[in-house]
Amino acid sequence: MNPKKLQNPFPVSTYQGPDYFCDREQETLKLVSNITSGMSSVLVSVRRIGKTGLLQHVLTRLPDGFKGIYIDILETENMRHFLNHLGTALLLAESEETGTGRKIWDFIKSLRPVITFETLTGAPQASFDFKTKQTEQSIDSILSFLDSQSFRTVIAIDEFQQIANYPEKNADAWLRTRMQQLKNTVFIFSGSQQHIMSELFASPKRPFFRSTTIMKLEKLEFNVYRDFIIGQFKRYGKDISKEVAEEILQWGDRHTYYVQLVCNRVFAAASKKVTSDLWKQQAYELLKEQEIVFFGYRSLLTSNQWQLLKAIAQEGKVFKPTSQDFLGRYGLLNSASVLRSLQSLMKYKLVFRDFDSGGTLFYSIYDVLFQKWCLMNKQ
Repeated sequence: MNPKKLQNPFPVSTYQGPDYFCDREQETLKLVSNITSGMSSVLVSVRRIGKTGLLQHVLTRLPDGFKGIYIDILETENMRHFLNHLGTALLLAESEETGTGRKIWDFIKSLRPVITFETLTGAPQASFDFKTKQTEQSIDSILSFLDSQSFRTVIAIDEFQQIANYPEKNADAWLRTRMQQLKNTVFIFSGSQQHIMSELFASPKRPFFRSTTIMKLEKLEFNVYRDFIIGQFKRYGKDISKEVAEEILQWGDRHTYYVQLVCNRVFAAASKKVTSDLWKQQAYELLKEQEIVFFGYRSLLTSNQWQLLKAIAQEGKVFKPTSQDFLGRYGLLNSASVLRSLQSLMKYKLVFRDFDSGGTLFYSIYDVLFQKWCLMNKQ
C-alpha cells in the first residue's frame, strides 16, 4: 500500500500497509471469509483499539474480483452528508486514469456533484446539494451502479452508529431495504459505541436484526504485540528489551492507539537502545502536553461529574458504581447522583460500558492518557 519505508515504524494516524500492522490474522481471515461467502459483517470495539486499521487491512486482502470502498461517517449529520462521503469514497477508490476509474468517475459526474480537490493532497471530494428524496435516489443509484459491475464490491462503513442520529427517520431501515436488493455487494459495518451498534444489529425491533455476523474486536494478545514492538525496533537497528516492551504495553493497557503513540515517541527519541527511563520520560512528557485537554474536561463538567470521572480513571474498571464501597472511597454523593453523572459522562463519550470475559458489566475511561494522568496526579 505504501512501498516507501517509513521514517518511524509506529504510525498513529493512518494504515500504512502490512509491514506496520500487527497481527489480527484470525480477524482478517474471518472477515474475508464472510466477504467471499456473501455475508455482511458487523465489527464493534471501543474507540482506538484498531478497528479502522483492520478494516483498511482487510480491504487490501480481498481476493481477485473484489473491490473495496471505505467510508468513515463519524462526521456526517444526515443522509446528504452520507451521500457526500459515499461519492467521495468512490472517487478515491480508483484513479480516473484507469479504465475502471474512468467509468466510476463518469458515473459520479453524471449525478452532478461539485467535485473539489484538497490543496495539500490533491484528493477529490464530492459534494451534493439535494433534497432528501433526490439524496436517497442518488445513494440508490450508486449502490445499483456498483452492484452491476463485473467486480464484486465490499463497502466498509466505519462509525456506522452515527446513522442513528440522522434526522431522517428510519435511515437504517431504508439502507437495509436497499441492501436486500443487492447481489454483488457486501458490507462491513463498524462502530465504537457498542450499545448503539448492539441496538441496531441485535435488537429484534430493528431492521438489521439477524442480517449480519457480529464480531467484537478485542485487544491484541500481549505476547504477540510485545514481539511486534521488539521486531519493529530491530528492523530499524534499534534495541528494546522484552522487559521494556512489556512495561510499555502494560502502561498503555494494550490499547492500540496509545501503545503506538508512546512507541512512536520512544522510537524518535532513542538512538540505539531503549531504556526504561527513556520510555517513562517520553510518557511523562506526553501526559504533560495533554494537561490542557484534561483541564478542559474539568471546565466542561459539573463538580460531581468531574469527581466521578477521576474516580473511574483511578479504578480502571468500575463494576459497581453505586456501591457504598466505591462511593465512600472517592467521597461521592448518593447513588442517584452517581447514576446521573454516569449517564452524562457516557453521553459526552468520556466513559464507556462493556462486559468482561465473564459477562459482567463494567465502566471505564475512553482516554487512557487521562487515566494515567489521574493516577500520576492523584487530584
